[in-house]
Amino acid sequence: MTLSSARSALSHPLSPYGWDAAREDEFVPYAERGLVPGRVVRVDRGQCDVVTAAGTVRADTEFVVPRDPAKVVCTGDWAAVDPDGGDPGYVRALLERRTAFLRNTSSKRSEGQILAANVDHAVIAVSLAVELDLGRIERFLALAWESGAQPVVVLTKADLVPDPVTRGHLVADVESASPGVQVLPVSATEGDGTEVLAAVVAGGTSVLLGQSGAGKSTLANALLGADVMTVQAARDVDGKGRHTTTTRNLLVLPGGGVLIDTPGLRGVGLWDAESGVGQVFAEIEELAADCRFQDCAHEAEPGCAVLAALDDGTLSDRRLHSYRKLLRENRRIVAKTDARMRGEIRREWRVKQAQGRAAMEAKRGRRH
Repeated sequence: MTLSSARSALSHPLSPYGWDAAREDEFVPYAERGLVPGRVVRVDRGQCDVVTAAGTVRADTEFVVPRDPAKVVCTGDWAAVDPDGGDPGYVRALLERRTAFLRNTSSKRSEGQILAANVDHAVIAVSLAVELDLGRIERFLALAWESGAQPVVVLTKADLVPDPVTRGHLVADVESASPGVQVLPVSATEGDGTEVLAAVVAGGTSVLLGQSGAGKSTLANALLGADVMTVQAARDVDGKGRHTTTTRNLLVLPGGGVLIDTPGLRGVGLWDAESGVGQVFAEIEELAADCRFQDCAHEAEPGCAVLAALDDGTLSDRRLHSYRKLLRENRRIVAKTDARMRGEIRREWRVKQAQGRAAMEAKRGRRH
């Protein structure tokens, strides 16, 4: 990174969108080809809106269609595009992604779907208007940590829980499921907590995630200081709403930074997120380091530190169950594309089947 590129980046029209000296240096080969830099602010059916120094242009993504669905052009990408006036204009290349938020698709095939690129903060919106689902929060957090972004959990609609004691218990429950993560109760309608959140997300790129009805659009409007996003009421029965946001949009925040708003997510499938799961359940990973056996499965092995913590109450049964569930799911996803992992899973099943048969034979022997 040179001093001249640092000065150029600071004065660049794209600096409010996150352009910096490292991007300036990375773009030099593309500039020599006559291309211009831009950030993808919206993608729609093979075309995208890209903000450049000259303004927002419409560009086709035909030249960057990879085989891997996780590498398609996405909101938040930095791109090299044809100069203004190209008819039509094309995205010719993508700059290297620093982070990428991926989930597994809902299709039967194992494919990663990218939701946002080059994100610094993953803001997970959780409504206090409905019963908390700590397992879903842990699932979001695993994907967020795996992406390389710093997660933040925002408990929306806090005004609907006026009792401070009850609200405090809810915050404590979420904090117990979110080690190392800031948990913010926020009421976007009354303005409580939004200033703190605005300070957290200022100066970087944030993606707003959550289920439909979690209050993401209302929260986005509060951060933007204007009614930019359409808001629809959630159902009273289950707190769910329709997809108010139908595409991922990148918007500049008045207090600094940019926000990527996303549609409500019904399914949050893991996608090769083993290290992310480990960070969500950091206390279990620390306990596992003290197990007698290095390959301890924390099920019935002697000298298991995890089971000892379960017995003495320092580890909750819910946390261990959630940890096992997410690890199993992640292994199944990875096994679909990893032959070695498939072999390991088959070997484990054979061992368990043999143990089961041995136990049954021992019972029969004692009976006779």
